[in-house]
Amino acid sequence: MNKLLIGIFTALLVGCAGENVNNKGLFDYSEHDDPHSYAVPQQAVTTHLELDINLDFTKQIISGIASWDIVRKKGNEIVFDISGLEIDRVTLDDGVETEFEIGEETEYLGKPLAIQIGRKTSKVNIEYHTSPGAAALQWLDPSQTSGGSMPFLFTQGQAILTRTWIPIQDSPGIRITYNAKVNAPEGMMVVMSAANPQTRSADGSYSFEMKQPIPPYLMALAAGDIDFKAVGPRTGVYAEPDMLEAAAWEFTDMEAMMDVAENLYGPYAWDRYDVIVLPPSFPFGGMENPRLTFATPTIIAGDRSLVALIAHELAHSWSGNLVTNANWNDFWLNEGFTVYIEKRIMEEVYGKPYTDMLSVLGYQDLVDDAEHLGWDSKDTHLKLDLKGRDPDEGMNDIAYEKG
Repeated sequence: MNKLLIGIFTALLVGCAGENVNNKGLFDYSEHDDPHSYAVPQQAVTTHLELDINLDFTKQIISGIASWDIVRKKGNEIVFDISGLEIDRVTLDDGVETEFEIGEETEYLGKPLAIQIGRKTSKVNIEYHTSPGAAALQWLDPSQTSGGSMPFLFTQGQAILTRTWIPIQDSPGIRITYNAKVNAPEGMMVVMSAANPQTRSADGSYSFEMKQPIPPYLMALAAGDIDFKAVGPRTGVYAEPDMLEAAAWEFTDMEAMMDVAENLYGPYAWDRYDVIVLPPSFPFGGMENPRLTFATPTIIAGDRSLVALIAHELAHSWSGNLVTNANWNDFWLNEGFTVYIEKRIMEEVYGKPYTDMLSVLGYQDLVDDAEHLGWDSKDTHLKLDLKGRDPDEGMNDIAYEKG
């Protein structure tokens, strides 16, 4: 029954998001409509990213080249989303510079970057650097970390902040694969939402591959004084050294959660499932970046009482990371199904009474949000109208618990 449900969910998610699917399983972008992106994928769309960047902790900027494989469908330009980025140079397939234009800034959205392309263009190379105040980048001094020995960097892309550290078509309805080369200070470990190292490199240079297509908000990176400890054949924990043992003990049931989820919803498609415990300034409980959930240290309670968060982020490996809302007006499709799957995982691992308690707490949170928003507010609807607004305004317990 549950495997049938997830199949129905997949069809519902694509259908409700207003997208058509062709016989190759790819979106037909002819009707793509995302009020939070300048991209025009029905004209030209990105498919794969080769990212080569340097992390400068002194200036607090990222600089490098984003090389995009593209599919041109019509017209003579491709449009990217940028916010706070300086574009230094743009070239096409053969390395010849091309013209580009940066449009006017719009609140919340940043600016459009329109690049001139030819009929046979298949690659666009954008040389750029970020600004020190990039919204997706959290640069921490050593004093702001647990160990206090190195600075730390982490990213947060959801909902539309990836455009502040990579020039990208920043719509959840667009999916990309990527490879990345990242240069960090010696002694640091770098991890991404990709296949990750488990030991530190000698020179701070790392390479990554994400072979499964993901929406742009799931591009993620962290760098700092980070070590790794396995907790199962496919699961492990990244954390600062002084937190590693406690985190590994707290998350010892991750492998069991994966087994349960696979029995309910089918094979896990992302190879590994690891968690990184970030410094306390991480602004969320958890973020479901594929292969590597970003988690707050506040869930390290010492008694495994808060691991429902891990079950929730793991559940996103099916609902959200495999199948995503096409735009942020339908955010409930992402989180509503994930809360359902989370509770089924928790019920199998910890029993129905524990899951019933989670349901009661979730309902209380839902009522609190409805009272705060106003019971007659349109923001208590599942289908939202966030045009002209920050899509983060739709990320509340309405989408999670009512969904």
